[in-house]
Amino acid sequence: MLLLTALSAQAQEYDQIIVNSEDWQDVYSAMLYGSFLGQPVKFLVSTRHASILLFEIPQGTSLRVLSSRDLPYAVGYESFLQVRGYPTAEESYARGELNLELASELDVRKFIVVDPSYGYNAVSVAPYAVRTQSFVLFASDRNINEIVAFLNDRDPESVLIYGSVDREVRDGLRQFNPDAINSQGDRYLNNLEIARRFLDLEPTKQVIFSNGEFIEQEIMSGSEAIIFIGTGNVPEAVKDFLQEHDIQVGVLIGNQYVGSATTIRRQTGTSVFVKFARGARNPQGPIAQVEGLDLFYLPSYQPRLSIFSITYNQVTRQLEVTIKNEEDLATYFRGTYTVLSADGQRQRIGDVEPVFLDGGKYKTIAYDVGQLSGDIAADALVLFGESPGSLDYLLDLRGIAVQSTTILDNSQLDIEDMHYDAVRNRFVITLVNLGDVPVYADIEVFDLVIAGDRQTIGAESVVRIPAGGKARVLVPAVLEAEDYADNPKVNIRVFYGQREEYLVKTLVARMDLAVRAVDYVTIGLVVLVILIILLLLLFFLRRRRKRHGSRWSGSLRR
Repeated sequence: MLLLTALSAQAQEYDQIIVNSEDWQDVYSAMLYGSFLGQPVKFLVSTRHASILLFEIPQGTSLRVLSSRDLPYAVGYESFLQVRGYPTAEESYARGELNLELASELDVRKFIVVDPSYGYNAVSVAPYAVRTQSFVLFASDRNINEIVAFLNDRDPESVLIYGSVDREVRDGLRQFNPDAINSQGDRYLNNLEIARRFLDLEPTKQVIFSNGEFIEQEIMSGSEAIIFIGTGNVPEAVKDFLQEHDIQVGVLIGNQYVGSATTIRRQTGTSVFVKFARGARNPQGPIAQVEGLDLFYLPSYQPRLSIFSITYNQVTRQLEVTIKNEEDLATYFRGTYTVLSADGQRQRIGDVEPVFLDGGKYKTIAYDVGQLSGDIAADALVLFGESPGSLDYLLDLRGIAVQSTTILDNSQLDIEDMHYDAVRNRFVITLVNLGDVPVYADIEVFDLVIAGDRQTIGAESVVRIPAGGKARVLVPAVLEAEDYADNPKVNIRVFYGQREEYLVKTLVARMDLAVRAVDYVTIGLVVLVILIILLLLLFFLRRRRKRHGSRWSGSLRR
């Protein structure tokens, strides 16, 4: 067994690199490494695949296996290969992170930095990285010190920060005067910008269609720009980009996104070819002449929404649509609803702008529809996704039975105070119930700039405020001193109502940022404890004096 040392020198002695790891960062780094050296790289996708892969590698080929020490697909792969006809196969393990160790063995001075939490960002930059010979580094608050030390040794020619990164990463890389691509964390706008830069260097009319959810041989080749096309809905910016650059052909990798690719073909005229299989490496009879592509899937975020209810309020003459976020991660949605009344009339209503919905919560939007009677049905078409510009998922429901209600919401609410608690890293917003009925309330702080990114952050939970009462609502947010200057005003949106799942009223406020860096409650408790201790000391001292005083007077009498 070898430690992963002197890789660039050793790699020249091998005809093929194989990656034996369940960690996508290892696979990605090795694929990029091989592209820079002009050496073919293959990767395992399962334990069974360790033997299947060999059907396409001639016996006697000199192999270098880059294995994960903690998460290999095949244990003892070197000895297995040597028995199977590859006597010179050697297996190596990284001492630390394979990504940084492979980078250290390449003679490169251009780098692209991405956060490993967003695997699709790494896929997005792959063609540009290969084309410009820029190695991709995975940086987070955990390893930024090692990244900075490495870059200091390299004296980089260029550093590009792609997508959202931790504040510590951004601050650590500032000394290298990095370029940056980050359109508010929008995966599609960021992807289109890096694709634009690729096409500026390599003008072509053919691109690869994907969505950044897996690694594949052609994707990592760097031959063509990658365009993310969405899973159920193609963002308008993508269609505009294809037409603007007169893209004639799109090669769709995998068949997961055929629906989106079909939409592109119909609306832009771009021809689409689907690459979803390959010749079988070990054909068994006439029905096994093809097999699926080798795809290494990345961790991905899958938003999931449902329609909790659609209700017609006969008092307000509004349609109340309640959406539930089935996952713990925040998402955005924009709904379009077609209302079908008993007399055959149809009307269409919906959201003009994307609506934020925090993880695990409900949101009710009320739409004016006028007088309706009899049985009512509705069709719902809801686009949703991880950011306002990434509404690439689709919820399409038809013939939903609309319930009726006559509830008049009499809730009244106001914001009494707002400040940022710099000790506990949270906004503290005090709400007061001005009405004579209990009220439920939820809060969003929107257009908040944190580390340069504009964000919307929701409260920890919905609060119940009794009639005439008050409640403090906590909105977690980690702000540093530099963020205070970017947020002189804080935008607050309160959703409230008499029913917990139907917060049909909205209150919006823009308030001055007040920062409290001192925990007055803790200080008060400390002062109280000190006072109690002083009082106890004073009490014992007085008792002691009285005791000694009585003894002294007794001795005088004797």
